[in-house]
Amino acid sequence: MCSLMELDLQQETFQLAIRDLGGLDVLLNILDTKEIRCIIGALKILRVVSQSAQIQRFMVKMRGVQSLVPLLDIALPELQALAADTLANVAKFRKARRTVRHCGGIDKLVRLLDCAPGSELGVEAARCGALALWSCSRSTRNKEAIRRAGGIPLLGRLLHSPHVDMLVPVIGTLQECASEESYRDAIRSEGMIEDLVKNLSSRSEELQMHSASAIFKCAEDEKTRDLIHQFKGPQRLALLLSKAENKQLLAAATGAIWKCSLSQKNVTKFQEFHVLEKLVSLMSEQPEEVLVNVVAALGEFAKIPSNKAVIGRSGGVERLVRLLTGRNQALLVNVTRTLGVCATDMSNMVIIDQLDGLRLVWSLLKNPSPEVQSSAAWALCPIIQNGKDVGESMRRLIGGFQLLIKLLKSTNNQVLASVCAVIAKITEDKEENVALLTDYGVVPLLANLTSTTDERLRRHLAEAIAYCCVWSQNRAAFGNAGAVAPLVRYVKSDNGAVHETTVVALYQLSKDVDNCVSLHSNGVVQPLLELMGHDDEGVAFMAAGCVRNIRMLANANKLSKWID
Repeated sequence: MCSLMELDLQQETFQLAIRDLGGLDVLLNILDTKEIRCIIGALKILRVVSQSAQIQRFMVKMRGVQSLVPLLDIALPELQALAADTLANVAKFRKARRTVRHCGGIDKLVRLLDCAPGSELGVEAARCGALALWSCSRSTRNKEAIRRAGGIPLLGRLLHSPHVDMLVPVIGTLQECASEESYRDAIRSEGMIEDLVKNLSSRSEELQMHSASAIFKCAEDEKTRDLIHQFKGPQRLALLLSKAENKQLLAAATGAIWKCSLSQKNVTKFQEFHVLEKLVSLMSEQPEEVLVNVVAALGEFAKIPSNKAVIGRSGGVERLVRLLTGRNQALLVNVTRTLGVCATDMSNMVIIDQLDGLRLVWSLLKNPSPEVQSSAAWALCPIIQNGKDVGESMRRLIGGFQLLIKLLKSTNNQVLASVCAVIAKITEDKEENVALLTDYGVVPLLANLTSTTDERLRRHLAEAIAYCCVWSQNRAAFGNAGAVAPLVRYVKSDNGAVHETTVVALYQLSKDVDNCVSLHSNGVVQPLLELMGHDDEGVAFMAAGCVRNIRMLANANKLSKWID
């Protein structure tokens, strides 16, 4: 073994030679002996050669994990460190991680984290234990096992270490585990956010990257974003944008900026450091992983009205439109969302019109991803509302209206809600579009959706029905399709936005005699009487109009009976 250690075991040639000549079998057998010096010698070789993916799989096949895990119980820090380091290499794929858990390895690795600060070998064992947990934490069940074993407070204690080689695996493990809400809550409650933010200023770019990645996952929660703001996280993240040559670090930093920007006070702080302009400059010649984060962050910045114009003047809108031709679905979702926010600014709409943005966004409705379809449809709403000559442009889109009809058969409520919102926009005060959609069979498809309990879908579905009723023959068609009775249930909802669109739809439907009978028999009058006192005059007016139509029909029936 001493002679083997003199070879360059990092070379794949030597690694495979050891395997092919039966050396791995011998080394793994040595682990099951009681000769400590031989075990340590074998581990020193296995630790190096197990960096090879082929060796890792061979070791698992030869039950190497079952031999390594018991070594963690031997109270010799050097041996524990070597065993844990080897496990860190081997546990790079699913079967190995599962085997570590089944052998009780997670509990043993967590115990290694509880080291005495003055013990150099104990600290090294803890570092290797953190490395192994980092590899194992890529499994959801292992994350839960680490939590149950008490790993979170021990990892939090190691966060105070001054050594970068200790902090990297500790924060790497936390970063992996932070995908779980229970971990995010624990990281916040254990006071780890401050340490993560401080490490953004480390001299080690690797440590900065893992810290930013951990913040990216933890910042889903508003309380965590407040802590990041309190500990001056925005300032530190802004400085990381200057390291654009390190793409991994840039991706982590932009991801953290995106999530932190979900709180407007963080956006305000970012703007003090000109982050908005820097993000716009990063929208070209960057990896897609970076672009996904940059574009999403711009969408949060654009929620401040003054920033929309800044994005347009800085060339951001042109770059967003160019990104619409990509294939990365996560990027397309974020691009359309951000473009939709920017389209509410009229100066940006001029740019979108010039670059044929309507057609490009509309084409994304053909994307196989429901999330892309939905985000594209939501983006179309402000583009249609604020664009120039949009009605004519839409009618020139080949198969455009048929595509909307096809999407109304989707099983995804987000897609359905967004498409209904688009239909409402293209039919508002545009009878030609209503006529076209009616010819394509929009009425029965909308009527079939009225049984939904999804509040967002209800809101936009009612709005689409209301505008389609501008064509008088559609009122009776909706009634015949059974849409009236389900819509009555909408006014009994607790959602004010649903009320606002539903009363408009009911008012339009009540212009048909048969619909009035259905409305009355389904008990619509009492909830409408309550809505007549609504603070919104439009809602109150429509509710009153619907009651008036029902009452006029009732009076006409009474008069008819009296004449008879």
